[in-house]
Amino acid sequence: MSYQDINAATIDRWIKEEDWEWGKAISHEEYIKALNGEWDVKLTPVKFVPHEWFGDLKAKKLLGLASGGGQQIPVFTALGAECTVLDYSDMQLENERMVAERENYKVNIVKADMTKSLPFKDESFDIIFHPVSNCYIESVEPVFKECYRILKKGGILLCGLGTEINYLVDENEEKIVFSMPFNPLKSEKHKEFLKKLDSGYQFSHTLSEQVGGQLKAGFILTNIEDDTNGAGRLHEMNISTYIMTRAIK
Repeated sequence: MSYQDINAATIDRWIKEEDWEWGKAISHEEYIKALNGEWDVKLTPVKFVPHEWFGDLKAKKLLGLASGGGQQIPVFTALGAECTVLDYSDMQLENERMVAERENYKVNIVKADMTKSLPFKDESFDIIFHPVSNCYIESVEPVFKECYRILKKGGILLCGLGTEINYLVDENEEKIVFSMPFNPLKSEKHKEFLKKLDSGYQFSHTLSEQVGGQLKAGFILTNIEDDTNGAGRLHEMNISTYIMTRAIK
């Protein structure tokens, strides 16, 4: 079983058994609010994405990349975007299906592994919305290259990205215990730590890989914002562990 399959099964289990925060679909009331122009979405745990990062969403072709769960895609649909959502978790995609049926709208639902070539033609989308998820894959630069390929000229890439900081520390976030890179495929110590926490397979990525990877793919970075974990010691100390970025093709 590949680590990607293990991660998909892990996320499915979190949603079924643990009421995972990022696997809870929005309510009917929240969808109605979005239809009336009251909305917010997140790429990272705490901060909302500035609305001006999107521009007008009416009739825009939008891809939610590893963005299943029925949280953001219903909002973008309510704002007039034509949405496609790609995810590798069956439960996350089931949430998308459930909300679309409940609110009676169309969404293109695609089960695919983002570590492979994305199953879309060149220049298919105006916007790609990519919340924190590439911590679950070993290599991120190929994803940015694929995003560049499938975006139209002038298209927008919005990403939520983890920094290395969460992977340095012990489970209580008190001591620095791991050297970088954090990679459970190459380190038994890293693998055991994640297994103990039931965290699937996760990987640290440098800013060179994540911001540099976007620039290398050809993107122009226009905005960057820091964010915290939303809970725990690092959050209480106001230590940024995530960034959200806006880039254009």
